[in-house]
Amino acid sequence: MKDPVFAGGMKVRRAMWGRDGAEGQINAAGDFIWPLQEIVTKYCFGETWTRPKLSRKIRSMITLAMLVAMARPHELSVHVRGAIANGVTKDEIQEILIHAMVYSGIPRGVEAFRAAEATLKDMGLE
Repeated sequence: MKDPVFAGGMKVRRAMWGRDGAEGQINAAGDFIWPLQEIVTKYCFGETWTRPKLSRKIRSMITLAMLVAMARPHELSVHVRGAIANGVTKDEIQEILIHAMVYSGIPRGVEAFRAAEATLKDMGLE
């Protein structure tokens, strides 16, 4: 029987990163990484990103700000792609990074801008 929470999580992942981006992670998961992929797909995307009171766009905006605060440029790059898919504009991403930088610290903001710019360039948006 297919787990509906996992299936919902995969639907969100596909919408944000495309079929290859979502299923590539799942298909590449070996025995060691599989529990991580299962938890991320079910708990993060299947149970959290599918909650109805915030749109995916707003969730992406919040996630970007938190990743600046935590100084996680790799994850920020991943979520820039997801944010664009969720309707966040390049200008909105810029404002989120500026706002988060003020509260999180300039070095974290600089790192976030560099990661976001590289991702936007890779996507042909910069």
